[in-house]
Amino acid sequence: MAADKPTPSSNLDDDDYPAYTMGRAAEMLGTTPAFLRAIGEAKLIVPLRSEGGHRRYSRYQLRLATRARELVDQGTSVEAACRIIILEDQLEEARRINEQLRNGMSPDPQTDA
Repeated sequence: MAADKPTPSSNLDDDDYPAYTMGRAAEMLGTTPAFLRAIGEAKLIVPLRSEGGHRRYSRYQLRLATRARELVDQGTSVEAACRIIILEDQLEEARRINEQLRNGMSPDPQTDA
């Protein structure tokens, strides 16, 4: 349905919209495309691909990449940094679900609507 299709302006508010090219993402993070490829290979982020096959990154993915860069800059290996961030993300999700359960809410977003 046409009413369900997001408008271009609604994409600006979507943290998961793949708006940034690899070059722009690397520039914004002050890193290299090779770093973005490395954290992709470590399965921290999986960029979406444009029709031409180019990597595209979302704001959420750039936040994860920023955290990875901070850890790497402190001397952590890329693989270890990615694992740490994945575990931090899982912990945050578990805390969110626990809070919802404590408040009597369903942890499943599909049933909260």
